[in-house]
Amino acid sequence: MELTVEQKAILNGEKGETLAKVMKTLVMYGEAFDASKMVPVTSDYNHLVTSFGLGVMDPVYELMDTLLKEGVSSSQKFTVDPRPLDPNVPSGFLQNLVFKRFMYNKQEFYEKQLQKLGLLEKDAFTCTCYMSEVGNRPNYGDVLSWSESSAVVYANSVLGARCNRNSGIIDIMGSIVGYVPYFGLLTDEGRKADWIIRIETSKKPEAQLLGSAIGMKVMEDVPYVIGLDRWLGNELNEEACTYLKDFGAATASNGAVGLYHIDGLTPEAKKLGKKLIKENAKEYVITDETLQEVYDNYPIIWKDKDAKPKLCFMGCPHMSLQQLKDWTDVIEENLNRYDNPQVLIPTVFTAAPAVIKEFKKTEYYPRLEKTGIILSYICPLMYMNNPLCAKMPVITSSNKLRTYTTSRYYTDEEIVMQLCKGDR
Repeated sequence: MELTVEQKAILNGEKGETLAKVMKTLVMYGEAFDASKMVPVTSDYNHLVTSFGLGVMDPVYELMDTLLKEGVSSSQKFTVDPRPLDPNVPSGFLQNLVFKRFMYNKQEFYEKQLQKLGLLEKDAFTCTCYMSEVGNRPNYGDVLSWSESSAVVYANSVLGARCNRNSGIIDIMGSIVGYVPYFGLLTDEGRKADWIIRIETSKKPEAQLLGSAIGMKVMEDVPYVIGLDRWLGNELNEEACTYLKDFGAATASNGAVGLYHIDGLTPEAKKLGKKLIKENAKEYVITDETLQEVYDNYPIIWKDKDAKPKLCFMGCPHMSLQQLKDWTDVIEENLNRYDNPQVLIPTVFTAAPAVIKEFKKTEYYPRLEKTGIILSYICPLMYMNNPLCAKMPVITSSNKLRTYTTSRYYTDEEIVMQLCKGDR
């Protein structure tokens, strides 16, 4: 790997032993992927994936302590993935005991470490850091050192920034030294499409279901999607960005997609068009039948497949401000239609703290409260990842949450019916 004079100086310890170790780790990481060089991180802010204070993560806390004792801090302020706990989210005595005493007993300690290291602000915990309310929104062409899969795929695809799907801790190391290895999705060649995906459905595909189908087919490859602009248009407005947020999260979790191109819509596709497609690209046609087959083949891992849902999570990744408004309208309308005062299943909508703060300023917030829905900043995935919660019959319209937990997937329309109509 070719290193600049400054990079060699860091590696040789001229800026301290700790920075030398960080640089050595990044160089070894890059060499594992045949990186040719190290390039500067150019974004204003970084984003970390490790937000949870698990009691078993002592090596992480020791690393953070070492960095802080040596006076090393991130060269960028950063945001972090969502917190794992919120007292407003329904949980029983045993669940609280597991959460606070055994699982996340280092949460407060770890958050203090993050604040000292360079956390953007004390509530900068969200997987959708690119929301305008949060403020960590990279520019086109920016080089990032992120690792949260749904944020990486959004930044690469919708914003045109450049970032590999890094692992946790590698993300903060790149930010500390200000460099990342140059390979994969940072390169022009690595951003070309391996697949042509043709959308031939009769109606607008469910974002989460379409993303799932594509992710499971292409895995870590780059897809170029043709035909989706028929429903999304050619401008990255609020509606299109919200759709692509959820679509991308499903491609990243049901597969390992770090970048997709939408013909006529996403920035690189608008700029370069079909020049982004490799000569030997494979093709995959998606029809109504394709999506139905994908849906029908999702495993149901509840012990009792006919159990009545005890909880519903919406917002993995976190919901946007517009989604909160739109869902308030939908839930209100359907509760009135079926003559129910509140939702029939305990339901949690999750969003970034900054988005929640703005939502509470609107007339929608008291209306949502009246429906009985809980608004939270929690990470549903972290809530679900323990034996007690895993036994609960939880429903969701998030394919990411379905993939990583025991929760059961339903389309948005089916979720509305369960919440507002029930078994009638």
